[in-house]
Amino acid sequence: MAVEHFDVLIMGAGLSGIGAAHHLQKLCPGKSYVILEQRERIGGTWDLFRYPGIRSDSDMLTMGYSFRPWTSPKAISPGDAIRDYITAAAHDEGINRNIRFGHKIERAEWSSPEAKWMVDALCDGERVSLTCNFLFSCAGYYRYSAGHTPEFPGASRFTGRIVHPQAWPEDLDYAGKRVVIIGSGATAVTLLPAMAKTAGRVTMLQRSPTYIVSVPEQDKIANWLRGVLPAMWAYRLSRWKNVGFMIYFYQLAQRFPNYVKSGLLKQVREELGPNFDVATHFTPSYNPWEQRLCLVPDADLFQAIKAGRAAVVTGHIATFTERGIQLESGEELEADIIVTATGLVLQTLGGAELSVDGSRVDPGQTLAYKGVMMSGVPNLASVFGYINASWTLKADLICAYVCRLLNVMERKGVRQVTPKSAGETATATFVENFTPGYMERALASWPKQGSKSPWRVYQNYIRDTISLKWSPVDNEALEFSNPPEASSQPVTEELAQSVK
Repeated sequence: MAVEHFDVLIMGAGLSGIGAAHHLQKLCPGKSYVILEQRERIGGTWDLFRYPGIRSDSDMLTMGYSFRPWTSPKAISPGDAIRDYITAAAHDEGINRNIRFGHKIERAEWSSPEAKWMVDALCDGERVSLTCNFLFSCAGYYRYSAGHTPEFPGASRFTGRIVHPQAWPEDLDYAGKRVVIIGSGATAVTLLPAMAKTAGRVTMLQRSPTYIVSVPEQDKIANWLRGVLPAMWAYRLSRWKNVGFMIYFYQLAQRFPNYVKSGLLKQVREELGPNFDVATHFTPSYNPWEQRLCLVPDADLFQAIKAGRAAVVTGHIATFTERGIQLESGEELEADIIVTATGLVLQTLGGAELSVDGSRVDPGQTLAYKGVMMSGVPNLASVFGYINASWTLKADLICAYVCRLLNVMERKGVRQVTPKSAGETATATFVENFTPGYMERALASWPKQGSKSPWRVYQNYIRDTISLKWSPVDNEALEFSNPPEASSQPVTEELAQSVK
């Protein structure tokens, strides 16, 4: 039985995967493609997470697709509306017909003589194999099967219920209950005001504070523009307005961190009043944008605290007890439910194993080419969005770049394109100057950065637009070839050389 073959295989039917399919249909209409999605629905992150209050952590005017206007009046959007937006994009363009659900990709093996990837996936417990000329990972950057949960002393003693937001149980009834949320990131600050509406009392327990910024749930300028201009024009203007502000604010924070820090803390004091201990509970030890800022729409977290329905406690856990959590200070937080909003587990390429011409690829031993490809690995690209702006801004650029690359390969009449490091050495991790725990735990297994372009990963939309959209695809760092047989030099040697 012949193995099914496609020009491009896309991993994942989330925000990035549907965007990739759109670009392929528009810019490479002659290319066949298939999307393999491990879950049973479109949406990726926005289908996986079902915890109370789940919402975007960026404004949807920049997190939406460049080709599809976001028309909801809510710029900070509930998760189900984002999932519906992605699903509608897939159905309206016929992308859904090319999705195969329930396919978890386990490994991919590149063969130079055949110029194709052999991709093995599991579907209903059975192995399914397909081949493709180009593999495009849009599987995100974290493990879907389980989030990060530290080993808490005494956790087995707790007589209540412990849940992780990534696996939120549908039957969890927290009405009138005492809830302790462990964590201070985007998930925790989303859960607190949502659960506080019906819970008896919600406490956010944090080891250290995070910068929290109140923003309007609705963008008044965008909504006004939508009323006087065609939808796409209004969307583009609103999008660039917000892109410009994000770039300005990030650069301001990099150059004048103390000034920005002072402004952020001033807003918190204005929200919570002069008697609240902002220094202890809302003043991080790091500078703004060394970790991602947490957005709260219309100050909902601060409103819940002021109303007495929620509280923030800063301290270290000594042990779980039968009734809750005892802190090192001796204080005990009683709880009926403990939510461990303790972060993600990062993984590359959806956890799939890679090999090239029989040699196993360790992504952590490669260099990142323009933040899109890996040195020594042919015909493969992956999407990793911004840490200081909306994910989709970078995803859109990468998807368009991959299409340009495919078209250049076709014009040249070549089957294989491989980033070659040519003596470039690793000088930095994939993401620099960004210190959240989920990043620090995993960056050793991610591609590294070199000393200069194109081996740098920029967190800058303007620079990436120049690099990925306006610069020529063909350059000395890319090797275009039609190899008649597998290289005599194993890929592992090339990868090892690239990081010496």
